Amino acid sequence: MRLDVSLVKSVLTIYDELVENGIYLVYLGEFNHEITKMFTAMAEDDMERNNENSVTIRRVYHVMVETLQNLSRHSDELAEEDDLGRGMFMIGRKDDSYYVITSNKVSLDKKTHLEKALTQINTSSREQLKEMYKKQIKEGKLSEKGGAGLGLIDMARKTTGKLEYQFIPFKDNNYLFILSVEIHTKELNEKEIK
Repeated sequence: MRLDVSLVKSVLTIYDELVENGIYLVYLGEFNHEITKMFTAMAEDDMERNNENSVTIRRVYHVMVETLQNLSRHSDELAEEDDLGRGMFMIGRKDDSYYVITSNKVSLDKKTHLEKALTQINTSSREQLKEMYKKQIKEGKLSEKGGAGLGLIDMARKTTGKLEYQFIPFKDNNYLFILSVEIHTKELNEKEIK
């Protein structure tokens, strides 16, 4: 590959935007168990170096595992040789919040199902989320990928904000599904004290 100055400038511009927005880890590619372990270990180390409390570390860790498992199991963009999910993962911190952002390709059927589930989750109270979780554990059926639909409910229960999402039309009746989960450290600490 020849040195392309415009490519390097583009990468540096993206880097500056990521830093400005508090993003400190970005990955684009295949997702598997080893990659999940590596990212969670890196994020835990970073939070411990920044003297983050154990409640925040557990919540961020939990959200990371859930989102990374969703990418590896439910992406409609699969690596050809070994059926691994592909997508993008980012984590960052800005002000008093951690952000976990993922993006992957989904079919129209999955979009419809996800949109319905996310709307229900985002309009539910804490108590309703707790009941949804219990009901899903009792009645939920495993998908062909091994999921019971608990991940999104559990993320909403473990965080303090709504699950933000977008579906961007892609080619061939597919969509780019972007999910952003915010973990407010200050609110978590206040809840833990009460």
